[in-house]
Amino acid sequence: MKQKLAIGRALINDPEVLFLDEPTANLDPEAAKTVRDFILELKKERRTIFLNTHLLDEAERICDRVAILKTRLVATGSPRDLRRSLTGRKVKVQLQRVDDAIVSAVKSTGYEVGEVTSDSFVVDLDEPEKENPEMLSSVQGAGGKVVFVTEVGSSLEDVYLKLVKGE
Repeated sequence: MKQKLAIGRALINDPEVLFLDEPTANLDPEAAKTVRDFILELKKERRTIFLNTHLLDEAERICDRVAILKTRLVATGSPRDLRRSLTGRKVKVQLQRVDDAIVSAVKSTGYEVGEVTSDSFVVDLDEPEKENPEMLSSVQGAGGKVVFVTEVGSSLEDVYLKLVKGE
């Protein structure tokens, strides 16, 4: 209740700029969701909101831009751009089965193939939206039966740990 009261007090003068320090700290999941939804409503009103949080999944859901600090500014950007800065853009192709002919066919079209399992592989693509059709055509040409394709990437937590702790 104290947390909700503090947020209400901060909004009483209808500020255009709002500073929130750990607004969901010590809240139960239902109350935390209520606060997050309220922040997203404020965001729709085109207010500037500075959100200080150690909950990186929360920052990823709410924030347009993120700054990572460790006694100094380490990185800034959209959550999407920060995630991609760590791993680039990778696509996981799930097949009924993967064999050497399929992997060779994908490599022969110039794509870098990463992890390969018996029924999937990961490939690095600069622009998956444009490159998927050609890459998948090579898979199918080699006899591969595609089950699904999904973009894989890092979480904001992965980025944080890499930048701050060097993990």
